[in-house]
Amino acid sequence: MKVELKNIHKHFGPIPANDGVTLTVEPGTLHGLLGENGAGKSTLMKVLSGFLSPDRGEILLDGKTVRFHSPAEAVALGVGMLHQDPLDFPALRVIDNFLLGSPREFLLDRKHHKDRLNELADRFGFKLDPEARVSDLSIGERQQLEIIRLLALGVSVLILDEPTTAISAQQRENLFNALNRLTGEGKTILFVSHKLDEVKGLCGKVTVLAHGKVAGEAAADCPTEELVKMMFGQAFTIGKRCEVTLGEPIFELQDITLSDWRLEVKGLSLKVREGEVVGLTGLEGSGQQMVLRGCAGLLKPSVGRIWIDHQDLTGRPYQDFIEAGVGYMPAGRLEEGLIAGMTLAEHMALIETNPAFFIDWNRAGEKASQRIREFNIKGQPTTLVEGLSGGNQQRTLLSLLPPQPKLLLMEHPTRGLDMESVEYIWRLLQARTREGTAILFISSDPEELLDRSDRILIFFGGKVKVMDACGASLFQLGESIGGKGFG
Repeated sequence: MKVELKNIHKHFGPIPANDGVTLTVEPGTLHGLLGENGAGKSTLMKVLSGFLSPDRGEILLDGKTVRFHSPAEAVALGVGMLHQDPLDFPALRVIDNFLLGSPREFLLDRKHHKDRLNELADRFGFKLDPEARVSDLSIGERQQLEIIRLLALGVSVLILDEPTTAISAQQRENLFNALNRLTGEGKTILFVSHKLDEVKGLCGKVTVLAHGKVAGEAAADCPTEELVKMMFGQAFTIGKRCEVTLGEPIFELQDITLSDWRLEVKGLSLKVREGEVVGLTGLEGSGQQMVLRGCAGLLKPSVGRIWIDHQDLTGRPYQDFIEAGVGYMPAGRLEEGLIAGMTLAEHMALIETNPAFFIDWNRAGEKASQRIREFNIKGQPTTLVEGLSGGNQQRTLLSLLPPQPKLLLMEHPTRGLDMESVEYIWRLLQARTREGTAILFISSDPEELLDRSDRILIFFGGKVKVMDACGASLFQLGESIGGKGFG
């Protein structure tokens, strides 16, 4: 199916998200849509998929003008979208989510639909248990479920918005194989991303958005520098871990054991020094998130001790960890980190360390403006957090961390950020390490782990081994993540 967007305009108040965008995607192709955070990529795709109505402009499918009033209307005409955060119902089972949007049946034949789900999953190498709770699935598995649900509904145009921001390397490979197979079967794919290497390796053609406008189009095999200049207006260099003189031990795990109903991490000991950066990685669900939450006081160890700056905080509540100088940033932006329905200024009021009986809204607004400038957030103090792009929500989470913590614990701190923003954020984080802050962060990006860490903790099935980041190769790290050396 051929897709044409002509002169699309979409404003949110006075801010133009899309400012006269014209785009053509040929049928049966994999078309990349690149741009920095807040460039208007997600808004444009939400217009195409019926989640938003354009203020002006025209949508054509195979030469016929269409206007969607809902995502259901878009799906009925063959256009479906996989959002950055999958739109599903975690409390329901996989099969129930698979049936969402399907035509009503007088007597529901669940066996037939389970067979259909399994058939589609097997076709693309996905592994999904129809009776599993969606809440127990990884982000990658939830994406796989949404893809086969849309295919079962008969979509011909599939939009994927930043689909690789929170999935493992193996899930990314499975996804790319599935997309190539779909285009081979005649499906039209729009792949929205800020990751140049993914777009160049996957797509045939790419359109670049900047400030709500089309900055240019090119074949995906054009020089990387050309795409960078279209995205940011200039070229820039990628930084590495800065040289920091490490101080005294600031954080220690003494033979701790952490567990949940699925996994146990047993007998882990670790000392982290002032200014040190430690990366945590592994296949999804291998124990790295469990350990990070244990370090923050959100999960209590059954055995062992946790020391922060010579204080024994074992078994103490999360608030005590905060008061001891621990800052924690979760991966779930709107699920755990931010509060939907509240503005940036209201979030700043929430983190006030010495709150008065009455909230000083002028102070909260000024603080929000300061953090907006410091973290380059595309928004206003009065902006609702759910109205921000995914990348700007990520920057907002970072802006809410304490300014001078002793220990920063972060899950995927650069998830969903464009190249320029990644460099900017790491410059801010490295400035904190020079002041003595220790950092533990989870990442699924091997290059980020090797470039930014002093040491890397690799998790595999609850077991942990330590790798010195200096001198290690991508191949060695990849082998270890896959289980080599764990016995």
